[in-house]
Amino acid sequence: MSSNHTNTPMIPIPAPLQSKSSVSDLKKRLDWGEPALTIIDVRNREAFNISHITGATSIPMDQLVDKALVNFELVRDIYVYGTSDRETALAEKELKMAGYQNVAELIGGLQAWKAAGYPVEENAAIVS
Repeated sequence: MSSNHTNTPMIPIPAPLQSKSSVSDLKKRLDWGEPALTIIDVRNREAFNISHITGATSIPMDQLVDKALVNFELVRDIYVYGTSDRETALAEKELKMAGYQNVAELIGGLQAWKAAGYPVEENAAIVS
């Protein structure tokens, strides 16, 4: 019997934060149990309240830099997503201009996250 054999599957160490990240990149980091990251949803509060990535923080674009500077250290890993990839890119640019060093655009945002079947928080009172 080999001493290396265990019944628990090994979760591979996720890749470091990239400036443009897929939803699977973020999910791997969350599955790994890496707590030192923040997910920011820059859509308006109403859209956030309807549905968002589980664990995301709502900071609308017009408040992004001010609220981020108060709440997160400049070396924190931040994944950001908006209504579109264009809005996401703008949010990433604003955070980097404010001094944040580790910011990733979450390509495809909430739509890609949902399409992959990853967990979201939704307002149960809303019927589509």
